[in-house]
Amino acid sequence: MGSSSDVPALRRGLAVLRLLAGRPGPVSAASVARELNLPRSTTYHLLSELTEAGFATHFPEEKRYGLGVASFELGSAYLRHDPLERLARPLLRKLADRMEKVAHLGVLHGAEALYLVREQPRQPQTIVSDVGVRLPAHLTASGRAMLAHLPPAQVRALFPSVASFVDRTGRGPHNLPALRRMLTAERRQGWAVEDGFVTVGFASVAAPVFDHGERPIAAITLTFRHVCDTPCGQTWPELAKEVRKAAEELTTRIGGHVVT
Repeated sequence: MGSSSDVPALRRGLAVLRLLAGRPGPVSAASVARELNLPRSTTYHLLSELTEAGFATHFPEEKRYGLGVASFELGSAYLRHDPLERLARPLLRKLADRMEKVAHLGVLHGAEALYLVREQPRQPQTIVSDVGVRLPAHLTASGRAMLAHLPPAQVRALFPSVASFVDRTGRGPHNLPALRRMLTAERRQGWAVEDGFVTVGFASVAAPVFDHGERPIAAITLTFRHVCDTPCGQTWPELAKEVRKAAEELTTRIGGHVVT
């Protein structure tokens, strides 16, 4: 059994792995030492141990380090366990029962919102967003809740032209400037809404879920019946308060950082 003195070393090793995972390419040992404020000797020792265990890869010609195959295997095993859905489901069930509305967990899949989990209230409701359904992200509250926290260049890449803006009901943003205005307002507000953008007679409120790097990886949504001849401009702050609370709890459960 290891002693308690092993814990700081483990934490430093995990910090190195997180740094390697957060970079687009291999990094030098000097960069790792500088960014983590570690002695160079400690950094080289950690990288050597991680490389020997397969969690890091050394590129000798470049004098740099990247993630190893063992890190990929861990990530693949994590995904096989469906942790996001497992951790979200009980939260969605409580949210749906408490608010008496349909609760969803969605993720971005390109320019679409993909629904992974749906929980019905005690009185079931029929809506279009079922598990496995993909809808245009710019129209859905869940999609825009995540898009609002992406870099502008990434949003532009997802919606490169007017043809990218699918129209379902005549409502919602029809071009990139209109989408940017909505995303700016919804990021400042802290949640996203849609009123008949996807299906006439239904509205949604959504809040983002963040990973440890404060990147949006999912969104929790409440969908409910709401009839309005034209967009009413409602933001449903009371519903949003509960949705945000659930999204923040899921963020905490997965080890993410809540963005305020």
